[in-house]
Amino acid sequence: MAFPLRRSVSEPQLKGIVTKLYSRQGFHLQLQADGTIDGTKEEDNSFAIFNLIPVGLRVVAIQGVQTKLYLAMNNEGYLYTSEHFTPECKFKESVFENYYVTYSSMIYRQQQSGRGWYLGLNKEGQIMKGNHVKKTKPAAHFIPKPLKVAMYREPSLHDLTEFSRSGSGTPTKSRSASAMLNGGKTLSQNEST
Repeated sequence: MAFPLRRSVSEPQLKGIVTKLYSRQGFHLQLQADGTIDGTKEEDNSFAIFNLIPVGLRVVAIQGVQTKLYLAMNNEGYLYTSEHFTPECKFKESVFENYYVTYSSMIYRQQQSGRGWYLGLNKEGQIMKGNHVKKTKPAAHFIPKPLKVAMYREPSLHDLTEFSRSGSGTPTKSRSASAMLNGGKTLSQNEST
C-alpha cells in the first residue's frame, strides 16, 4: 500500500478566489498603494482586485493583489491596512438576500446587542466605520466578481504576543510598521490610546 507524500508547509493548500468586490452603492472596493481604502467606479482598476483567502469556515482574509496588504478592523470599528495577517484581518463572509455578501469583523461587535461590525461603503464611495454599518443596508452589500480560482498558503498570525499584550487591538508600531488607518495615515503609539 502506497501512502501519499506529505506536502511541505510552504506549498499552497487553500483554495480561494481572486475577485473584485462590487458594492451595492455602485463602487468597486479598492485598496490603494498608500493604504487608502475606498470605492472606485473604474472597471479596470488594478487596486480593486483582491485575494479572498479562506482562513476558517466562512471566514476570509481580504488582501489587495497589488499592495499585498490585508484589510483589518480595529476595536473602534475603523478599517486599516496591515502588512501582516492578524486576528483583526479575519472577516466572516455571509450571503445576504439577493445574493449580496456581507463581511463582518470576527472579533469585534456591539457589546450590548451583539450586532456585527461590517465592511461598508457610503453613497460617495467612502469607507464607513464598521460599527455604523448595518447588514440590512446597501452600504454593507457586496457582489464578489470572481476573476479566477487560486491556491494560497495559509496566512500566519504575526507577532501574537505583542497583539495580546497591547490589549487595545489597535495597531502599534512594534507590531506592524505599515499598519495604517484609512487615508494612509500611519498610526503612532500615542494615537492608539
